[in-house]
Amino acid sequence: MTALTGIKALGLISGGLDSTLAARVLMEQGIEVHGLNFSTGFCSNDQRRALGRADEEPHRLRNEALRAGADLGIEVEIVPVEKDYFGIVVNPKFGHGAHMNPCIDCRIFMLRKAKGRMEEVGAHFLFTGEVLGQRPMSQHLAALQTIEKEAGLEGLLLRPLSAHHLPETLPERRGWVDRARLLSIAGRSRRGQLALAQTFQIAEFPQPSGGCCSLTDDTFSRRLRDVLDHQVPFEPGTQDPVLLKVGRHFRVSHQVKVVVGRDEAENQFLERLRGGKWCFEVPGAGSPLVLAQGDPDDDLRKLIAAITARYSSRRAEDSVEVQATKDDRIETIRVAPAADTYLEQCRI
Repeated sequence: MTALTGIKALGLISGGLDSTLAARVLMEQGIEVHGLNFSTGFCSNDQRRALGRADEEPHRLRNEALRAGADLGIEVEIVPVEKDYFGIVVNPKFGHGAHMNPCIDCRIFMLRKAKGRMEEVGAHFLFTGEVLGQRPMSQHLAALQTIEKEAGLEGLLLRPLSAHHLPETLPERRGWVDRARLLSIAGRSRRGQLALAQTFQIAEFPQPSGGCCSLTDDTFSRRLRDVLDHQVPFEPGTQDPVLLKVGRHFRVSHQVKVVVGRDEAENQFLERLRGGKWCFEVPGAGSPLVLAQGDPDDDLRKLIAAITARYSSRRAEDSVEVQATKDDRIETIRVAPAADTYLEQCRI
């Protein structure tokens, strides 16, 4: 059986190997493939670019979806959805995974939006690179069926890599796609995908490690929960998500959090955010830039100065002079470096 000509498919392209292979499998059947990628504000590569480390490896800074599209020779449309997406991060209908990742709600959210785009561009159906059994929360059979139903895509969502393990879809029944040329990959092993990549001579793809989503990262998720628990203003699509990836974080009161730069690149990033905030550093020494979120009173400023002294090159001294500034206001605070036991108590 040969797929019909003039068939157009719209797919979610992350830039990872699975979505790249799914697109290529359909292209091998002569299907016109278009890619869609949603920018949620929680992509680690985007956050690395915003931080701007000079020594960062180039492949960790690129947009993998655009790179995959270029390699495949297809158009990939990037759609910003940061503000809408944040709503499901905060309150997902189907809950979070091990961290702050709302995986099932995430897929439903993206596929609903993709369905609207499918109709606009005149695509016949949608596809994804999902593999049955690969991810414990969102890729078991019941989850795949729930996602398809909740997105309003029953019968119109093709998963080419695992098609033989799943019910036949409308594109297959109507002959838009040749089911015999689809695949039966399942489980967490990557052997099938890697063999197919070799067949298609696809050499460029990121190594799988939870994808680029920061919401699967323990430290990032813990810091995001702290933001929500303490009702800290948080604006998706700005520097706020990036800040959660930067430095050491300490909660010193319900209203005040402290971010301590760990190196020059992080100090420079914090420098860009210092307007209207209290910042601390040890002059004339190797010192982090320390940013206070909130409005610390006199006692808290002394405490933050002690934290600053602890992470400076003068940490072994009994008394350290710390400079605290907020816009044109400058204070000099002499303190003993903070004890590590205290820092562990308030570390986020």
